[in-house]
Amino acid sequence: MLEIGQYHRMRIDRETEPGLFLSNEAGDDVLLPNKYVPEEYKIWDELDVYVYLDHEERPVATTLKPFIERNSFGYLRCTTVSNIGAFLDWGLEKELFVPFAQQARPMKVGSWYIVYMYLDEKTNRLAATSKTIKYLSNDDLTIKKFDKVNLLISHITDRGANAIVNSKHKGLIYKEDIFEDIRTGDQLEGWVKKIRPDGKIDIVLQEEGYKSIEPNAQFIFEELGANDGFLPLHDKSAPEDIQSQLGLSKKSFKKAIGTLYKDQKILIKEDGIHLID
Repeated sequence: MLEIGQYHRMRIDRETEPGLFLSNEAGDDVLLPNKYVPEEYKIWDELDVYVYLDHEERPVATTLKPFIERNSFGYLRCTTVSNIGAFLDWGLEKELFVPFAQQARPMKVGSWYIVYMYLDEKTNRLAATSKTIKYLSNDDLTIKKFDKVNLLISHITDRGANAIVNSKHKGLIYKEDIFEDIRTGDQLEGWVKKIRPDGKIDIVLQEEGYKSIEPNAQFIFEELGANDGFLPLHDKSAPEDIQSQLGLSKKSFKKAIGTLYKDQKILIKEDGIHLID
């Protein structure tokens, strides 16, 4: 079945004036307009395409990648507000509709919103809602401690950064565990630090404990070897300098050089860290 709002792998069935018709094993077919047709192709070649409805509400395929997929969350900009609702830029020619009833607060042109995209069963059209809470639940968790997860930062508070975890759950990165500049809408990778008895999820942006110390220590050791045994960084260096040079948070860096120091691999001096021959 050809699902609207999802990716499909389809084969080129035939050439027509408006474009290529693609088909699948179930016998469904859809038009890939000329503007998305690859420069080189053969009949029966397979393509990965996204299927949605065009301006005339007909299924159509595209090789473009939208900013959001059906049954998932995204951070999108409002481009238009009309008398029927708002429209968001989601990377495709036809903009994504948000009915007034699905707006947590009235949307404004130029503003960005965390939204969930769904298929309206009554109209069979894709739409979005900024009333996202009902699509998240921590009742039946699909993750456990130390798991690597995908994050979408939903909003920042005094406690830290609230995140949508794997498009299913709600999580929090406490401010004391944040060592980089993160903002609403950022899509990041994180790790489950703790799952509380009430189902709340604590997230960190670096692997915890023994799971991260050794790889980071090895990485710094190799960087020292590649830089004549010296790096102009130490435990009092600015976090942004550490991030810029090594791509590590200051917390991860300090843990790693602590390991190297205990193993007598380095000396920590005022000008930086030195490899011991």
